[in-house]
Amino acid sequence: MNSKKLQKMVFILGFMAFWANGDNYAVAPLLIDIAKDLNIEIGRAALSVTAYMLSFGLFTIMFGPLGDRFGKTKVINIAAFGTAIFSMLGAFATNLPYLIAVRAINGAFGAGIFPVTMALVGESVQASERQNTIGKVMGMMFLGGASATAIGGALAYFGSWRLVYFIYGLAELILALTMFKVLEKSGGKIDKLNFTKVYKEALSNTELLKIVSIIFLMGFSIFGSFTYSGKFVQSVTGYNILIVGLILSLFGIGTVVGGRKAGIVRKSLGSKFLLFTGILGGISLLLLSYSNISLLISVALFGFGLSFVFLQSTLVMKAQEVMPKLRGTAMSLASFNMFVGGGIGTFINGKILNNFGINKIYFIAAIVLFTVGLVANTFVNLEQNSKGKKQIA
Repeated sequence: MNSKKLQKMVFILGFMAFWANGDNYAVAPLLIDIAKDLNIEIGRAALSVTAYMLSFGLFTIMFGPLGDRFGKTKVINIAAFGTAIFSMLGAFATNLPYLIAVRAINGAFGAGIFPVTMALVGESVQASERQNTIGKVMGMMFLGGASATAIGGALAYFGSWRLVYFIYGLAELILALTMFKVLEKSGGKIDKLNFTKVYKEALSNTELLKIVSIIFLMGFSIFGSFTYSGKFVQSVTGYNILIVGLILSLFGIGTVVGGRKAGIVRKSLGSKFLLFTGILGGISLLLLSYSNISLLISVALFGFGLSFVFLQSTLVMKAQEVMPKLRGTAMSLASFNMFVGGGIGTFINGKILNNFGINKIYFIAAIVLFTVGLVANTFVNLEQNSKGKKQIA
């Protein structure tokens, strides 16, 4: 693929990821309004987030191998249309069971976008450019997640939380039509679809299992805590939903900046890169937990976003490197662990919120994220040292 076509592909996929991920995270500043409208507690309203994340994680198991077999662009196109339709249907929810069901189906289709997109980008670029390119798409994805708090907050402030789901679905539908016409068709990488065979190969790869286990903990700490960030910022600052959304978008700005600079910073810090990211994330979350000053909260959110994309882009790249012929399957396992971890984290943090207060959510997440950085740094360095010794031998 030539440079111009690659840039167009990355641009379009980045914007699709922007809206698809924002579709989920727009709920962060909306939980209060959803709970009031449906006459339920915030913890119960957050079950719709858990439903999306768990469904997303579970269905990634299916979409990755489908992309490896039938072509990644075909799978992405189908998933884009599905998530657009069910996002719009979420606008018509009148009770919690309906909202949970629609969001779960929305998450199931969304599962075909993120992991397969990462796999498509990974196989389309040279190794030297892979982390920065993956980082760009991931940066757009999580800018979508965090700026969704601003977009969603504005739409909810001037209209309703229902308008948020409808607008996001409409934007996804327009992009889905564009992708169908513009993206080059990609062929399958395997001749036959055998879920048992591909996952037996994947699950027997100990290096991959270590990576996706670390990604699970990262999803638990980052996704599980960010869901409640709207409630946290509003309770601390007293700002309205529009201002809260703008503050939370700093997380997304951090992911965009970090996504573009991940490869450069990694080369600069060398073997200490992942340890640095864990420390950065831990300090940012501790600052978030104990601060009641808007400026410090903003700085903490930006550092939180940097740490996340540094960790995630590195681990995603490593997961693809250990299974280059089954990138889609590797990304399915990575995405499964990230979003199931996030779904479980959201559920547990709902209990922590009700029993111990919202600050404890970020204190625990800080400890987990620091541990993730330490473990990831140790594992990656051991793997690289082992490869170096084999090459010398």
